[in-house]
Amino acid sequence: MQLVPIFIIALYTVASTITFITYAIDKSAAQNGSWRTSEATLHSMSLFGGWPGALIAQQTLRHKSRKAAFQGVYKFTGVLNVAVTAWLLTPRGPELTLEFLEKVFK
Repeated sequence: MQLVPIFIIALYTVASTITFITYAIDKSAAQNGSWRTSEATLHSMSLFGGWPGALIAQQTLRHKSRKAAFQGVYKFTGVLNVAVTAWLLTPRGPELTLEFLEKVFK
């Protein structure tokens, strides 16, 4: 039995790679005074599975690693992503989520 489906691993890998590249581009832009990627975009990328790539980028590139407010939101997005992913991997998680969404958007 596989604990995490391969498509989830692939999704995290792709999202993390894109997020890491975005951090690298933003770091370069910060050094050159060019157009920057918004913090909201970086947080959205973390929320949708790119948080491992963001973590690696923050540590290796030393980008966005000292801003306390940014780090607080980043950590929240990572925890929320893991919680939702874990919930959706439970036996009834997807079913209950769909039932909830059907009631909300009735």
